[in-house]
Amino acid sequence: MSTGMDIGTPDQGTDERMESGPRIEEAIVTATRVSSAVSSVVLGAPQAVTLAVVAALSGNHLLIEDVPGVGKTMLARTLAAALGTGLSRVQGNPDLLPSDVTGVSVFAPDTGSWEFRPGPVFGHVVLVDELNRTPPRTQSALLEAMEEQQVTVDGESWPLPRPHLVIGTQNPVGQLGTYPLVESQLDRFGLSTSVGYPDAEVEARLVLNDGGRTALDTLAPVTDPAGWQRCISACAAVRVHPLVAEYAVTLVRATRTAGTVRLGASPRAAISMIECARAYAVLSGRSYTTPKDVQSVASACLSHRLVADADEGPVLIGAILADTPVPRT
Repeated sequence: MSTGMDIGTPDQGTDERMESGPRIEEAIVTATRVSSAVSSVVLGAPQAVTLAVVAALSGNHLLIEDVPGVGKTMLARTLAAALGTGLSRVQGNPDLLPSDVTGVSVFAPDTGSWEFRPGPVFGHVVLVDELNRTPPRTQSALLEAMEEQQVTVDGESWPLPRPHLVIGTQNPVGQLGTYPLVESQLDRFGLSTSVGYPDAEVEARLVLNDGGRTALDTLAPVTDPAGWQRCISACAAVRVHPLVAEYAVTLVRATRTAGTVRLGASPRAAISMIECARAYAVLSGRSYTTPKDVQSVASACLSHRLVADADEGPVLIGAILADTPVPRT
């Protein structure tokens, strides 16, 4: 796949590039500020912070899987605060009904008609905490919302606010009373990540109220929903060379025949990977993508989508990255 073409520099002089330039400049500044704001609260987890910002900029949903107490919810709350939106939270539990998420139609005696009362999914940033503790019928209530940006109740469809980000969390241990996410649900999450345990120095800072809840209480919004939406539009205009797109597709297709994989990544995964690579480029201060951007988001975009005989998704993706020729820049 090597080529002598330079895919690491943007085209010059096109009208489209001139029009999108100012928007991309705004997105670069905003992305950097959002990342810095979130990092001031969520300490010692740079990769998780970066992927959360990439999810927000690319318009993809985020799955955070990690043990209790490491800051999964804090990351979601901080990202929402930096984006200038409230956090709409749903606490997963076995009694949760679909209507508890989507909303419900209520009869209003004074008007003699049915009125729709929106549920928490109608927030800009929606945290579904411990998603795998909700029963399958409630999990399925999110499928339409995450893919089609709307909710249908009693035969009537209601558009969700834009932009719209769903952040799901789940614990990899203590599976009693949980309902594993089905493949169609996992595939709607553009990225997955974990926060991880902090190192000793960071943990000492946290217990002394440096970062964490104390920092979140004083965090000022970096943007607002309108500015956030402009950033998403700007990221969608970031240049992707055909060879970079081909590289992403090659990686995705390789997951379908790799090792012990029984279900590889879907075409939706390739689309998500390019969207996330665009956002990663913006977060890196560029208006064009490189193969490095694809590599940086590949594991986050693919590992949760693979069904293998063992939990070896990241290992398989690492092997695929090592074996796939990289376009020369």
